[in-house]
Amino acid sequence: MTTEGHPGALRVLVLGAALRTGSTNARLASLVARMMTEAGADVDLAAMRDFDMPLYDGDAEAADGVPAGALALRDRLERSDAFVLASPEYNASVSGVVKNAIDWVSRIRPQPFKTKHALLLSASPSLVGGNRGLWALRVPLEHLGTRVYPDMFSLAGAHQGFTEDGQLTDPALQQRLKETVTAFLHLVEADARYVCLQRRWYEFLGDRTGAPVTQRAED
Repeated sequence: MTTEGHPGALRVLVLGAALRTGSTNARLASLVARMMTEAGADVDLAAMRDFDMPLYDGDAEAADGVPAGALALRDRLERSDAFVLASPEYNASVSGVVKNAIDWVSRIRPQPFKTKHALLLSASPSLVGGNRGLWALRVPLEHLGTRVYPDMFSLAGAHQGFTEDGQLTDPALQQRLKETVTAFLHLVEADARYVCLQRRWYEFLGDRTGAPVTQRAED
């Protein structure tokens, strides 16, 4: 079928956003990457260790520019139609490593998070599965114009949540994750392939003004 979007498979960056070797978030990212590959997507699986960068410092940026790790992450984002973040929760909020990466990459122009679709995931040994961290993570991403998928996925008790072959031990959660991934890919496909659909982003339901409500963050 010929469409107005780009040909070929959807391109999705899947990022395990923890530094620790053997992280449950890395395992969750790998599982989602396999699901997306089986669904026909072109998946770029990455780890946060691939994008080394110092703490954000305006003086360092002025002297040396944006670090290579942030530029590499920008490049991977720009080659993708959407991205998935499997992010750990630190003290009921977003990981400092993840927030620092967002802060550095947001300094690049054109700003690469703008209008990208994102699916947020978390895995934690806690009873809430890192969900509080995902709510905190939505704030900077949505501020930058990312279209964060409403249905986030959090895996509680993640230290016991995986089988030896990398699936989830709970079949119901495995099915729910698969349904979430499938629905997300359908949304990205509609946006990437059928660009004849006019894009609109309203801060409030019923808003029909031309006010650039997110312009300060996206430009």
